[in-house]
Amino acid sequence: MAQYSLDPISSNCYPDSTVLINKFGITDESSLLDLEIAITQEAIARWEKTPLSSSFNFNHYKAIHKHLFDELYDWAGHTRDVNISKKGTRFCPYDEIEAHAGRIFSRLRATNVLVGLKKNAFVSEFVELYMVTNYLHPFREGNGRTQRLFLSQLARYAGYSLNFADIDTDNLMVATIQSAHGVRDGLNHIFKRSINTPKKPSLLDDLQMNIELVEQNKLKQGAPKRSKRDMEL
Repeated sequence: MAQYSLDPISSNCYPDSTVLINKFGITDESSLLDLEIAITQEAIARWEKTPLSSSFNFNHYKAIHKHLFDELYDWAGHTRDVNISKKGTRFCPYDEIEAHAGRIFSRLRATNVLVGLKKNAFVSEFVELYMVTNYLHPFREGNGRTQRLFLSQLARYAGYSLNFADIDTDNLMVATIQSAHGVRDGLNHIFKRSINTPKKPSLLDDLQMNIELVEQNKLKQGAPKRSKRDMEL
């Protein structure tokens, strides 16, 4: 759970606490965090297996947030109504979110959601998209997870592979903070190294896969039945 600086009167928290009001009525921050992690990890896996949207517009972005947090919060999928900041970075004012999102996703649509770009051009556009969606930070909580799931899906759609789990969290955080102050070298380095075209299976891979399929079919069919005469021999 992100620790944002905000107005506690309108922060969607229980009185005199930083614990977000939730559907389970949990008032202990550690317990809520544990449940949030468990729920969102399962939800992320479901979305990665079967994405519920591929429009890559702001409604798509909000649909991911709702999918991840709907079990926990009434406001899942809805933009925040309070200004927030974190580690010296102030995010988009809440009353400018829709207008700013409009510009972000219009540009993404104009670039054909980055489909057809060579790697260097793709990385450059991807870093820009990462930076502007990070500034947008449209939700009260869960911005990072929503952003990463959206961008991972977009990379796959454009013909690239990206797994945020393979990126050092601390390095990404430092690079993200630097980018908020106009320095994007760190993000360029991280994503240039982490974004790749999926490896095409070799002939040896295909052969191994066929062997494994044959073996699996044998196991499914079971051993051949022995006749009564066979058992007597």
